[in-house]
Amino acid sequence: MTAEGLDEQSPGSTGEASGSGPGSYAAARLRLLQEEAQAGPPRRAALAGLTDDWLSGLLHRGARDAGLGGVSLVAVGGYGRGELSPRSDLDLLLLHDGSADAAAVAALADRLWYPVWDLGLALDHSVRTPAEARRTAGEDLKVQLGLLDARHVAGDAGLTAGMRTAVLADWRNQAPKRLPELLELCQERAERQGELQFLLEPDLKEARGGLRDVTALRAVAASWLADAPREGLEAARRNLLDVRDALHLATGRATDRLALQEQDQVAAGLGLLDADALLRQVYEAARRIAYAGDVTWREVGRVLRARATRPKLRSLLGGRGRTGRPQGEYERTPLAEGVVEQDGEVVLARTARPDRDPVLPLRAAAAAAQAGLPLSLPAVRRMASPGLRQGETHARPLPVPWPSEAREQLVTLLGAGAHTVPVWEALEAEGLITRFLPDWERVRCRPQRNAVHRWTVDRHLVETAVRASALTRRVSRPDLLLVAALLHDIGKGWPGDHSVAGEVIAKDVATRIGFDRGDTAVLAALVRHHLLLVETATRRDLDDPATIASVAQAVGSTGTLELLHALTEADALATGPAAWSAWRGSLVADLVKRVTAVLAGEPVEEQAAPQETTAEQERLAVEAHRTGGPVLALHAHTEPALPGEEETGADDAEARPEPVGVELLIAVPDQKGVLPAVAGVLAMHRLTVRAADLRAVELPGAVAAQGSDGRRPGEVLLLSWRVAAEYGSLPQAARLRNDLVRALNGSLDIAARLAEREAAYPRRRGVEAPPPRVTVAPAGSRLATVIEVRAQDAPGLLHRIGRALDAEVVRVRSAHVSTLGANAVDAFYVTDPAGGPLPDGQAAQVARAVENALG
Repeated sequence: MTAEGLDEQSPGSTGEASGSGPGSYAAARLRLLQEEAQAGPPRRAALAGLTDDWLSGLLHRGARDAGLGGVSLVAVGGYGRGELSPRSDLDLLLLHDGSADAAAVAALADRLWYPVWDLGLALDHSVRTPAEARRTAGEDLKVQLGLLDARHVAGDAGLTAGMRTAVLADWRNQAPKRLPELLELCQERAERQGELQFLLEPDLKEARGGLRDVTALRAVAASWLADAPREGLEAARRNLLDVRDALHLATGRATDRLALQEQDQVAAGLGLLDADALLRQVYEAARRIAYAGDVTWREVGRVLRARATRPKLRSLLGGRGRTGRPQGEYERTPLAEGVVEQDGEVVLARTARPDRDPVLPLRAAAAAAQAGLPLSLPAVRRMASPGLRQGETHARPLPVPWPSEAREQLVTLLGAGAHTVPVWEALEAEGLITRFLPDWERVRCRPQRNAVHRWTVDRHLVETAVRASALTRRVSRPDLLLVAALLHDIGKGWPGDHSVAGEVIAKDVATRIGFDRGDTAVLAALVRHHLLLVETATRRDLDDPATIASVAQAVGSTGTLELLHALTEADALATGPAAWSAWRGSLVADLVKRVTAVLAGEPVEEQAAPQETTAEQERLAVEAHRTGGPVLALHAHTEPALPGEEETGADDAEARPEPVGVELLIAVPDQKGVLPAVAGVLAMHRLTVRAADLRAVELPGAVAAQGSDGRRPGEVLLLSWRVAAEYGSLPQAARLRNDLVRALNGSLDIAARLAEREAAYPRRRGVEAPPPRVTVAPAGSRLATVIEVRAQDAPGLLHRIGRALDAEVVRVRSAHVSTLGANAVDAFYVTDPAGGPLPDGQAAQVARAVENALG
């Protein structure tokens, strides 16, 4: 039935309600709903005003005829807010002071309610005194929420004002108790109705991010304990209300569920291109509301915790905190350069300069995700628009290509598992994601009309990265896996085959964020073929040689195949329960096994030329051999100048690019324990290892005799490290050398020092990282056994690996260490004392020992 038909039905017993006269409420209502120019907030306000006038007339006549005073009519809920959709309920409270006869009040109520029912309008009604209203509100949270929006319609305005003032005072007094109840109510509703921003048939009111949540945020604001971030919130609420208006008019029903069959009609009613454009608008609004809710409820929790603990702390500590700070000044713990933790949130350090540090947003996001902490709203907004602070300019964009630190921080953020999602949402809410990755705009909030998919395109990409973070131990390049996961469906924002379009976009994005030509080609291939394995495994005959040959030709290398296998699983797991199963997984694994065999039969790659020793390395090696002790050199590295800095004067110290890392060269006479000693000293000085290389060189003319442990007196170990300070300044070279000398001669117990620091400052267990994986690379080398270690990067990781290898009485002939985001991917070429590869059994034992040491 149409809205017009509903308005014309069922004439009542009074002329005002009959709908038969030209000046009646029903006729005026019908004309208003047919005026398209009045759509949106003007129509909702006009409909509420029209309804006010009609109900006022009913109350005045009824009270006059009954000789009643001390009564008022109060609108609550949405009607109380002055916004009526075409089929909204009328939420009404008939308030009386208790002086009149109960039968007379009941008769007046009948003269109000029956005309409403006669028009076919839904009505939620009650009759109470102010004391009864307050008592009911104290017992029923939903009643109290409705009364917070109470608005006088007619009758005794003083009666309404007194009740409203008392209810608001009660709410503020009881807020510490009632707000947790309200949060629980919101969470139960979200579990029942789902998230509005991902549903194909969403409930505009009840789902998380819907209109009910906006009402809850209004209630929080009324408590004076916290307030929601207001930017964009009113526009989001207005958008959802506009969609509900169009839905009511399209269906003629009081419904809040945006069913699939009505979406095209609703989109046309709003002047939108199609149903996808409608859903995208709805999702954007829901995302804004949901994010505002997350921020607000976090603030409520912080305020309530502070209120609960402050009196006890004040009495115990005489008004000062544990650190001697006055109460209210929170301890700030460094997390990264320019980033600190304060009161359970990640905020910017006082010395942070967002206008001069374009990597800061990614660094802060990576630190927050790794620590399992939320990014504070003021911090995100300051990084998005630092010009809000006096004396600062607008945010400086990242140069293209990105500096290496920016790329590493992005990989670290993507590898943080489930904690990536809320941090990503915080960045996206302030427009930082599309600022970093402009191509993201086309997939943002884009619906997927496929029952298998649980998420919008953009959220699916982030969820795939979350799933991929648990598979990083299976691949040699976790950074490429994580970035490919983020980009694999990026082509869905463009017409045509999304894999083909995505390949082009992936090349552009990979180049933009600073990957070299080879890595860019791998990322493009992963995006192009991200459906190849699962589609081939489930749709082709794996016993047909042509099937295997075609996949091998498309993939090209075992490294790409390894990444594609992990990406396939992550993509399917992030899609939904129906997209992955043990059966599908076994088919894909069988295909990968067959393709690997084909690729292994191709000609071997050309052997890399022996690495040459530079003049500086040779000088250090000679000095180390002469002195019998370690010799080191430090070289600070800076990123290229940002755009506009080339013209800056040389005397402007602030304008010079800051060092982002140090190349540390160490030469040490070959001896037992070098690797754990050097790695331990670096960990003691809070230096993060980004990359490292260890190899043995033999000096010309040195004694060539070999000792019983396999070491040659003329051999020197050369270690090349790229390190960066976790925070603060870099240590002096002299201090590093002194500590290294003590570590090698046994006078410095590094393991004990690291354990003491860990006990004093335990790391926050924010991310549940996958367990480490240590394997023996098959046929990795004819001259040594290759032990591969893949683990979560952490202080002292290399020290623990080195100690485990030393304990197994093997020599580390060379090592290749790399840190990709939060993942360490290391290869150690080890031999027995005689200098040969380890027997298979011993190699497996060494791998187990290292894995146990990391576990």
